[in-house]
Amino acid sequence: MMSEGLATDGSAMFLLVRSRSTVDPSRLGARHADSASPLEALASGSRPASAVVRFAWDVLAPSAKGAALISRAARSLRCARALLGLLGCALLLPSASPATAAEEPHVLVLFGYQRALPATIKVEQGLDETIAAGTEVSVEFLDSARFSGESYVRSVTRFLSEKYSRRSPQVIVAGGEDALTFLLAHREGLFPHAPIIHLGIRPSVLASLAPFPADVVGIPIEFDAMRTIDLALRLSPRAKRLVLVTGAAPWDRAWEARLRAEVPRFAARVTPEFLAGLPTDELLERLRALDRDSIVFTPGYFRDGNGESFIPLAAGAAMAQSASVPVFAPSDTTMGTGIVGGYCPSYVAMGREVGRAVNALLDGVAAEALELPAVLPTTLNLDWNQVRRWRLDQDQIPDHAVIHFREPGFLEAHRREAILLTVVMLLQSGLIVWLLVERRRRRVAEQAEQKQRFALIHASRVSVAGELTGSIAHEINQPLGAILSNTDAAELILGAGAGPGAATDTEAESWPDPARHRELRAILADIRRDDLRASEVIRRLRALLGKQRTESKPLDLVEVAGEVFALLRVEARRRAVTLSLSPAVPRAMILGDRVQVQQIMIILTINAMDAMANVATDRRIAVLAIEERARHVRISVTDHGTGIAPEHLEQVFESFFSTKQDGMGLGLAIARTLVNAHHGRIWAENVAAGGARFQVELPALGRTKRNRKVSINTRHRHE
Repeated sequence: MMSEGLATDGSAMFLLVRSRSTVDPSRLGARHADSASPLEALASGSRPASAVVRFAWDVLAPSAKGAALISRAARSLRCARALLGLLGCALLLPSASPATAAEEPHVLVLFGYQRALPATIKVEQGLDETIAAGTEVSVEFLDSARFSGESYVRSVTRFLSEKYSRRSPQVIVAGGEDALTFLLAHREGLFPHAPIIHLGIRPSVLASLAPFPADVVGIPIEFDAMRTIDLALRLSPRAKRLVLVTGAAPWDRAWEARLRAEVPRFAARVTPEFLAGLPTDELLERLRALDRDSIVFTPGYFRDGNGESFIPLAAGAAMAQSASVPVFAPSDTTMGTGIVGGYCPSYVAMGREVGRAVNALLDGVAAEALELPAVLPTTLNLDWNQVRRWRLDQDQIPDHAVIHFREPGFLEAHRREAILLTVVMLLQSGLIVWLLVERRRRRVAEQAEQKQRFALIHASRVSVAGELTGSIAHEINQPLGAILSNTDAAELILGAGAGPGAATDTEAESWPDPARHRELRAILADIRRDDLRASEVIRRLRALLGKQRTESKPLDLVEVAGEVFALLRVEARRRAVTLSLSPAVPRAMILGDRVQVQQIMIILTINAMDAMANVATDRRIAVLAIEERARHVRISVTDHGTGIAPEHLEQVFESFFSTKQDGMGLGLAIARTLVNAHHGRIWAENVAAGGARFQVELPALGRTKRNRKVSINTRHRHE
């Protein structure tokens, strides 16, 4: 976390050195004059190491632990004495052209913290990716989080001055507040003419260090802690407690002061609680005991309450592993350590921006002419594993968030294969659908063909049955005539005993048994009447079946309906059906064929009687009504059966369609044909009280002057 660092007046520090440049032993200083240790003896015999040895002696010798460390180092250095000598000789050889080395641009990068910080590693990565090839880059590290002091500063200044006395850098990169402060304070004694580019420093800190020389520029960063906390509260809407963890180092105290000043804005949403400067063991124990309605925010810390030093990343990872609630932090280096994430600048992007600025300075661009961002943008980084672990509200994750460790879905990982598979499946599905449609069409065609074949066979049978019926009717007329003749003969015989013109009663008195004589007379009268009725039925039947020419004449539908009722009286009695004729007018005149109109009424009435075959006897009532409506006369036949299924209301008039198991499906089709021939219309509907009603409208022969209803009910009941 190089945006904020310790001041250089703390405890002792140690300098970590890493350089990509070739070291010139002659540029190292002389050994320490007052040294009398084994390290001193080693330094006196190995000139190339004298500056490093003297620096180590100045820093470490005052402590007992340091002296022991120096002794062990001395023994190791004795063993490497010969190797160092050979290395020094090799370095002194003119293996490379001095002119070439002098021509290479030189850049010094000075970080204020130790090499192990992940932020420092990422910045170096960005620099390596961007700085032009052929540029010599030297990297130095100040462990300012642990060591400081005037003696340390003097030693570091002397070391850098001696090391780069013959190879001064053209550009200096200051990583962090401590590096920039150190360079500004000792610039005149080190590299007074090299421009400085700073990175990783907050704008508020820069404001406190201003004003800067014209050749000191940089890219500020801002850790957006408040946006991170706001996001944490949205991801955890049930959170009631906000725990903020900081350490005991000055850098940690600066974070604590900042949070205490800014966190009160969330007081209406959560209760803030600070855990600052606690020993690590105690801190982890308290984090384990947190309730589920808590969340933790921490920037990490460099030092805990016991004075132990930490890398902020390691401290944050330990807290994330121990806490019983989600932990948020404003750094992208924490991804994969158990921390959920937060808003933070990208250290790699920071290194790239500084690398481009270094290239521009080496190309001759003035420092004040560089186009640098005012503040490095922040990015939301989230660990998908932690989001799922704590069951955070995924709907609250912004679209611009960078999600780490989320395994790509099938479509993301195999987009091309998925598209190809989808196309193949669609084509296959289309082929299957087409085959099913063709199969259905074939079945429909086969069923239509079978139905047509059956209809033709049925029509042929019906035609044969019609012809046979006409023949049977003709044949029946002969025995009926014989019955009538025999009846006449019997009546003549009964009347033979009396004189001509004798009354029936007188005739009966002349017989030995007058009562039996009268009974025989009644029987013969019934036989004659039924014989005549049967003959009339046969005659009408032959007229219906015969191919007679249609003759349209004025007809009274009320009169025709009476004839139909007389014809169907016996059939109604046999079926125990009550027929009711209910004309609304005394006369209803139309222009039509009498026989065909009779046939229409007969078909509808018989159809009504068939519909009531399975209902109770008291409900077997068929009503034939006739009424005039404007220019039409309406005939309606109503039954009290089970009604017609709604989907069959139109089909019942089709040829060979029947809802009865033994029906031929011709009656209603014939009725519709006859109605159409009379320029009328026929339809069926269900009655709310139960049953069905068939209605026929035929053109009236003239307007009726009155529209009153006269109800004439004629009922024929089974006796």
